[in-house]
Amino acid sequence: MSNPETPQENQPDIEVDAAAAPQESHTDTLPSIEEQIRNLELKVAETHDAWLRAKAEGENIRRRAQEDISKAHKFAVEKFAGELLAVKDSLEAALAVPEQTVESFQSGVELTLKQLVAAFEKNALIEVNPAGEKFDPHKHQAIGMVDSDQEANTVVTVLQKGYLIADRVLRPALVMVAKGK
Repeated sequence: MSNPETPQENQPDIEVDAAAAPQESHTDTLPSIEEQIRNLELKVAETHDAWLRAKAEGENIRRRAQEDISKAHKFAVEKFAGELLAVKDSLEAALAVPEQTVESFQSGVELTLKQLVAAFEKNALIEVNPAGEKFDPHKHQAIGMVDSDQEANTVVTVLQKGYLIADRVLRPALVMVAKGK
């Protein structure tokens, strides 16, 4: 009466088989170590390639920026030089006149000076004539001190005008300063 296929005997076999089945399907879904290594190597190669491309692009940007800066330095005076060409043309025209009177020469020089001043103004080149102002060592260069009725450290005489370009001293004014009383 003991039947080899009784439910009690089958049941443990089923449990063993049920427990074994999920393990087999689980091992089928996991990639092997070799596949994982290959996938990681591909990702590393992609990342390395992307890094190399980014590095090359950065170097290209830096090189282009240096070229742009070089061109900007080289051609920075282009606008100002264009303005000065009219002044040069006027001077050459004045010298080309064979018979000049003092009055015509003077009026030609005055017109040329007006062209030069206009070129300075268009390019933010500002004249510094500090007569009567307080001495400023950032904008003036004192050549000497003189006795004067003016307050001490006041500019008495301007020997040579100074110039600023965009609020930066291009050339300081050469001045004589009043001594203290």
